[in-house]
Amino acid sequence: MTLLLAPVLAALWLSNGARHASPPATAEGHHPVARALLDAEQLAMPQPAPPRVFTTREVERVRPGTASANRDWQQLKPGLQQRLARVFDRMASEHGYRMVLLEGYRSPARQQRLHRGAKTVTRAAAGASYHQYGLAADCAFLRDDRLVISARSEWALAGYRLYGRLAAEYGLTWGGAWRMRDYGHVEWRDSGHADPRNPRRAKTPGDPSAENGR
Repeated sequence: MTLLLAPVLAALWLSNGARHASPPATAEGHHPVARALLDAEQLAMPQPAPPRVFTTREVERVRPGTASANRDWQQLKPGLQQRLARVFDRMASEHGYRMVLLEGYRSPARQQRLHRGAKTVTRAAAGASYHQYGLAADCAFLRDDRLVISARSEWALAGYRLYGRLAAEYGLTWGGAWRMRDYGHVEWRDSGHADPRNPRRAKTPGDPSAENGR
């Protein structure tokens, strides 16, 4: 009798253990609990700001080339879309900051053009930026119908710090923590997609690769 019950008991023990074991990471590199949070409710993409706010002289001075940037949310990877949409939603509902997308996907030709000309926008050459893979976004604030990009004011700097904190909660890397500050930039390094600086290798959690993959 004991011999007959042994396989049954072993099967029950293994089944119970499997239920209580820590679940494996998903293909996107995130714990299933975080993934379930994102999957619980697919947020609609934020409403775009009026086109005129991107074409002012002040915006061109602070961030050259913004007027011609791609702001199509659909060209971002779906995982980044949802993470960023949640950050935007919480920035507005919890902290009173309305955020807008300055630039998402960036073509290799545009990346190279910005690299050669506007060093305040990027230091990464074509092929070395997360923007070209739909894995990065540059964002700013909309206040009194004007874009606020510079972090010189206390209001903007406080907002960017909140933005960076929320972005980290959703597994995004914030450019404001780099030596060369890029306060509006976030990128999804732990996405399971190839590393732009080393296409053969996928990003993994805690990867100590170089900064400024923007």
